[in-house]
Amino acid sequence: MTRPAAVLWDMDGTLLDSEKLWDIAVRELAAELGREMTDQIRHALIGASGPNALRIMFNGLGLDPTPAALGEAGHWLEARVTELFTTGAIPWRPGAQDALAALAAAEVPMALVTNTKRSLTEFGLDTLGRHHFHSSVCGDEVPHGKPAPDIYLRAAELVGVAPEHCVAIEDSPTGVQAAETAGCPVLVVPCEIPVPARDGRVFRDSLIGLTVTELGHLAAGRPPA
Repeated sequence: MTRPAAVLWDMDGTLLDSEKLWDIAVRELAAELGREMTDQIRHALIGASGPNALRIMFNGLGLDPTPAALGEAGHWLEARVTELFTTGAIPWRPGAQDALAALAAAEVPMALVTNTKRSLTEFGLDTLGRHHFHSSVCGDEVPHGKPAPDIYLRAAELVGVAPEHCVAIEDSPTGVQAAETAGCPVLVVPCEIPVPARDGRVFRDSLIGLTVTELGHLAAGRPPA
């Protein structure tokens, strides 16, 4: 069986359908700040790291992004997302559970690679199962979050596989850019917003039916079987 040397998974919007919970929180935060969140601003936040997302949000809403204001907003947002993540089970994206199980059965090393900060990622891992992952890297654990490549380079280092031999699975333009810049072959499974088609990008409508062999072909630079 052809298989990839390692798979690096994004979390929000890829494995978990958690972007919908983030949507509730950021729209409520905008209201707390006396503004209304537009879809354009909301879409610009998808895939961004926490600090970048807040700056994008403040600029889009016409608010002064002072360190104090950003800090207060960040604390409010974390508290609200924590509440949403712990009130009920975080929903899975279609096919994600089966894909994780297939890779685990084939003993393919996996890492979770997310711009979400560690304190919130731990709730995601409660749903996903920590046993599936060799390691996890969060946006607050690298110098620069996605779209910079730092987070993928660190994940590849932790699994002990060169980035060009790791398949990254992403849903957002920001995450895809980070993985590509790190040198990873990327499987794109869009969720909330479209990802532009470009040479070398392989797309799927969902994770349903994803096989280890398909990812192995992608890692080897061959068309998926």
